[in-house]
Amino acid sequence: MAVGQGTRLLLAVVCGVAVASVYAGQPILGSMGYDLGVSRDSVGWFVAVGQLGYLAGLVLLVPLGDMFDRRGLIAAHLAMVAVGLTVTATATVAWVAFSGLAVAGVFAVVVQTTVAYTASISPPDKRGRNLGVVTSGVVVGILGSRVVTGSLADLWGWRSSYLVLAGLAAALSLLSLAALPADVRTGAERYGKVIRALGGLFAQPTFLSRGLIAFFLFASFGTLWSGLALPLASEPWQLSEAQIGLFGVAGLAGALGAARSGRWSDAGHAGRVTGIALALLLGSWSAIGPLGWSLLPLILGVIVLDFAVQVVHVGNQHILTAAYANRTSSAIGGYMVFYSLGSAFGATATTALFDVAGWTGPTVLGAALALCALVTWALADGMTICRRRRARRPMAAEPSCAGSPCRDLNVLNCR
Repeated sequence: MAVGQGTRLLLAVVCGVAVASVYAGQPILGSMGYDLGVSRDSVGWFVAVGQLGYLAGLVLLVPLGDMFDRRGLIAAHLAMVAVGLTVTATATVAWVAFSGLAVAGVFAVVVQTTVAYTASISPPDKRGRNLGVVTSGVVVGILGSRVVTGSLADLWGWRSSYLVLAGLAAALSLLSLAALPADVRTGAERYGKVIRALGGLFAQPTFLSRGLIAFFLFASFGTLWSGLALPLASEPWQLSEAQIGLFGVAGLAGALGAARSGRWSDAGHAGRVTGIALALLLGSWSAIGPLGWSLLPLILGVIVLDFAVQVVHVGNQHILTAAYANRTSSAIGGYMVFYSLGSAFGATATTALFDVAGWTGPTVLGAALALCALVTWALADGMTICRRRRARRPMAAEPSCAGSPCRDLNVLNCR
């Protein structure tokens, strides 16, 4: 089935609005906490509770895409996102806001159903390109929400941000049902069997390695974006919420610059490009850390970090949807469990570290997580390359990767 430009755009917007419902609170954590009586060292939970809800949805809801028409699931889940955001916007006490964010988070997994839908209706030679475009909507939602919510909060208060997102989610629910082609399943499977198949993926080396990379990748990403508002609102910068939100523009520039990364995956370079991008991710923290004297290095570091995250994320999804073509929804949902855990860890750890060590704490944490992702890639892809090269050699040929796989993690030793 051909995927036209209009369809790709609609799917990208669906992803952007849904994921924004989870991340919209990041630039307005301070005002939300003050209004609802939540202390500063606990405001990270406004983001983390949505991520934990997201985690539950990944396990319980996304596998439904391997059973039912994904178009109908997309519409229904968007409607529930709108309900959760409305509850949050009208909350007068913290527990009600947390409940609304949890509901929105559970059904925000419409993003993964949309990604699986995109992969399933795309021809193999265009899958990476389409995933790149649709996934760019996710990054636009994560980062663009900072610009929008910061501006709306300055004008009408933090509640207006959630009301606007609720309206957009409700409108997209109706539009998706009317405009997207049906995605009829070829056969009905029992829910229990689908969930067991999802659990079985966690024992697969390809799935597990991509998942661990995603955990460290998005923990590093979350460390930056969940904590950045804290130093920027403090001395010496004392930026407003709208000004802090504008840093999302820098992130958008980096992420959208990586929109072509899906074509690199289509060309068979997903593994190699992932390694390069993770090295860039690690390097970006050297520019993000020194906030005391200038914001220019921070802006450059944000651009590089978000470019790297987008490249790795698209490549991971391309690899998984190709490897598990019959379980696309389960593979994407399971992979995003690692994403959700990593993001939740970054969101909670960075606010706690900032109170203890200032911006130095989150900086060291973000760089350490990026290094862990790079080492995981080197172990997984390095061993895979070695195995493939050994398999192509005649039996009499002397293996070059004797002993531990890929000595010193250098795949160039395997020639």
